[in-house]
Amino acid sequence: MTDLHTDAHTAALDAADPLRGFRDEFLIPRHDGQPMAYFVGNSLGLQPRGARAHVETVLRKWEEDAVEGHFTGEAQWMSYHELVREPLARLVGAKPVEVVAMNTLTVNLHLLMASFYRPTRERPALLIEAGAFPSDRHAAESQVRFHGFDPATDLIEVQPDGPGGLFSMDAIAAEIERHRDRLALVLWPGVQYRTGQAFDLKAIAGLAHAAGAQCGFDLAHAVGNLHLQLHDSGADFAAWCHYKYVNSGPGAVGGAFVHERHAHADLPRFAGWWGHDASSRFRMGPEFHPAPGADGWQLSNPPILAMAPLRASLELFDRAGLPALRAKSRSLTGYLEALIDAGLGDVLEIVTPRDPAQRGCQLSLRVRGGREQGRALFEHLAAHGVLGDWREPDVIRISPAPLYNNHADVLRFARAVAGWRA
Repeated sequence: MTDLHTDAHTAALDAADPLRGFRDEFLIPRHDGQPMAYFVGNSLGLQPRGARAHVETVLRKWEEDAVEGHFTGEAQWMSYHELVREPLARLVGAKPVEVVAMNTLTVNLHLLMASFYRPTRERPALLIEAGAFPSDRHAAESQVRFHGFDPATDLIEVQPDGPGGLFSMDAIAAEIERHRDRLALVLWPGVQYRTGQAFDLKAIAGLAHAAGAQCGFDLAHAVGNLHLQLHDSGADFAAWCHYKYVNSGPGAVGGAFVHERHAHADLPRFAGWWGHDASSRFRMGPEFHPAPGADGWQLSNPPILAMAPLRASLELFDRAGLPALRAKSRSLTGYLEALIDAGLGDVLEIVTPRDPAQRGCQLSLRVRGGREQGRALFEHLAAHGVLGDWREPDVIRISPAPLYNNHADVLRFARAVAGWRA
């Protein structure tokens, strides 16, 4: 037994953690009367204790004020989405005018591609990664077909060139260069969902723009996980969900980014009343005048009850600060990596890049021996109160979230794997 494997070691790490108090801000599911070791923040983040109060405030306002709740008192519903604008901008490294909370992820991707994927006969191609999350691939393929082009030739899928399905920047750059004269849009993930690989958004946006294409990002696994700098990346647009690392509940309201340079651009879009400039919205005129910035891509008024938990979570991110969260995340995943290397390498292979700059909270772990062994281990972990998530055919994703996981959770995972092997 090395120091890595002792309770004293994790106790010292957790006692020195400046964010240790945030764990108490969350409701952690229990197993056999004890808190679970919950590593599924990459799929559904835990409930902040403050979420209930925000939801109940909306319910009480509805009860007491009914329709007048749109215009009276604190947290008025007409401007409710503005309450999350500045903290959301801080979370993703954007200017307030560049972000909006609205809809859900794939809806936002379609709305943004309506503006930024404008294929022509000369430039019909849309480039994504091979093995993209199915919803992204469905969206991309349907956009190509919608515009009358053929996905067989005009949906470009970059193949991974590294072990375990990883992508080098050289592979991305080479494929962009190969299709540079045909590319209309590069749509890339901030973090690849299966492998946990994080990408250099600024570099990819630069490659896309140099080829004459637009560039957008799906940040479902990056927001609340990486220290993003969306404005400085130069990306044209991005979309994401808030139910993973941003802990805003199942099916939570999503988010969108449109770069400031497009804030007043006369871009084609699908228009809705809520995207109309607020200063003239209630004149009820027939002509659409888009609100400046990302607000102009809204369609309908926001679902207030669904947006309330987002306020609770963003308050926690503001208090913790992304630099501190990233430092703790690196410590947690580094400890997990060390425990696997120190004694579990015969059971688990780490698929995610070893370089901390190329990953966030998630380590994707391939179970040696194939699917049958993998499912047996996954079910063993769950039976012992250690919850990750499963990806076919043989990968368990373990994602220690720095707001609520600690080093003791990580050691509990390693001990459960060792117990299964024994």
